[in-house]
Amino acid sequence: MVMKGDIACIGECMVELAPAGGGLFRQGFAGDTLNTAWYLRALLPTDARKVRYISAVGVDAISEAMLGFLADHGIDTASIARLPDRTVGLYLIALNGAERSFTYWRSASAARQLAADQVRLALALDGAAVAYVSGITLAILDPASRARLFEVLADLRRRGGTVAFDPNIRPRLWDSAATMAAVISEGYEAATIALPTFPDDAVLYGDASPRDTARRIADLGVREIVVKDGANPALVWVDGNQTSVSSSPVSRAFDTTGAGDSFNGGYLGARVAGRPPLEAARLGHDVAARVICERGALATMSLFADLMVD
Repeated sequence: MVMKGDIACIGECMVELAPAGGGLFRQGFAGDTLNTAWYLRALLPTDARKVRYISAVGVDAISEAMLGFLADHGIDTASIARLPDRTVGLYLIALNGAERSFTYWRSASAARQLAADQVRLALALDGAAVAYVSGITLAILDPASRARLFEVLADLRRRGGTVAFDPNIRPRLWDSAATMAAVISEGYEAATIALPTFPDDAVLYGDASPRDTARRIADLGVREIVVKDGANPALVWVDGNQTSVSSSPVSRAFDTTGAGDSFNGGYLGARVAGRPPLEAARLGHDVAARVICERGALATMSLFADLMVD
C-alpha cells in the first residue's frame, strides 16, 4: 500500500568533521535521522512528496549554513525551530580501516529542545504520513520532552500514520543501561516499523539471535520489523513471518559511517512507494552497499538515481 503524504524525520543534524588525509578534516553536516532523510530524498522524486526535517538550530552562522545546505538538497526545513541561545552540535569521525568511532561536542545543541513545545511539534507533523525517529533523538531529550514526543507520535498513529523507529543505541548518551533499555523499549512500543541492529540490541537486551530480537520487539506490539546485522542477512519479520534478505556485494568498503541510516532510507523509501517489505530490504542493502564505498555519512545523491522509487 502506498503511504500518501510527507515523510518527517525527527532528530539532530550536527556539524561533521571527517578525515580528509594528511591530518586534515572535511566539514560537512550529518546525524542519524538526517542521514536517513538524505537517502529518502535521493530515492523519492521531489514532486512526489516532501521529506521534512524536524529539529532545532541556533541563529548563528553555522546554523544558517546548515539550513542552507539542507534546503539546497531538497530537504524541507520549515519545521526546524530557531533558538537564539543555542547552536548546533559537532562530532569528529576517527577511522580504523573502514570502521568508525566518534567524538561529540553537543551540550549546547539546540536539537535538545526540539520537543520543548508540543504544539509546535504537532504542527510540524501535520499532514505527514510517516514519522521517523531514533534512539539518539530520544537520548538527547529530557524526560518531559520525550513524553511530549511520544504523545505527538501516538496522535499520528491514531490518525492512521506510520511511526518508524531505529534504536541506534549509543550508551554514552544515557545515564544508565537500565534507563536506556526502558526508553528504547518505549520507542519500540510507539512504532509501527522497527529497524534495530542485532549486535546493539543483543548487548542491551541479551538477545541470542536476530530472531530473538524480532520476537522481543514483536511482543511490544510492532508488526513490521527489520533486524539489521552488518554484512550478514537482514531478518524481515512481518506479522510473525520471517525471511532473511542477504546483503548486497561490496568490492571494498571505505567508511561504514551512515550504513544503517542509509539502509533505513532505502527501506522506508520503498515502503512509502508501496513496495513489499522484502523488496524494500533489498533496496536498503543496495543503498548501504554504495554508501560504505564513499567517505562520510552523506554520499552524493546522484549516485542513487537508478534506484529511485515512487
